[in-house]
Amino acid sequence: MKIRASQLAEQKSDDAQTKSFAQKMVTDHTKTTSDIKSMVSGGKIKGVDLPTDTSSSQKSMLDKVNGLQGKDFTKQYHSDQVSAHKDAVSLFERYGKGGDNPDLKDWSNKTLPTLQEHLKMAQDLDK
Repeated sequence: MKIRASQLAEQKSDDAQTKSFAQKMVTDHTKTTSDIKSMVSGGKIKGVDLPTDTSSSQKSMLDKVNGLQGKDFTKQYHSDQVSAHKDAVSLFERYGKGGDNPDLKDWSNKTLPTLQEHLKMAQDLDK
């Protein structure tokens, strides 16, 4: 969802800082997606089925933001990115502390600082 929304932001936002942030989100989240896929396909993480599509709530968010233009788009994108990164940080913190797969737990802990940086960057977009 973060990748798809950020690809839209690269096209639709009227704000250079937002476009730069969106480009970083596409790059960074494409890498983390590739990393986790490699871990699953390489057998480091067993018994995990990766989602192949966005959830209905994520689709709803994408549909909403896709229907907006200019400042309305940018404002909604900022809000969605803050919310999505808060959720991701929380998830990675919880799994990093109490997860049951050592490799996934390690990856969560290694990835967490990047997600925390993304959250701060998203929060700073409206400043």
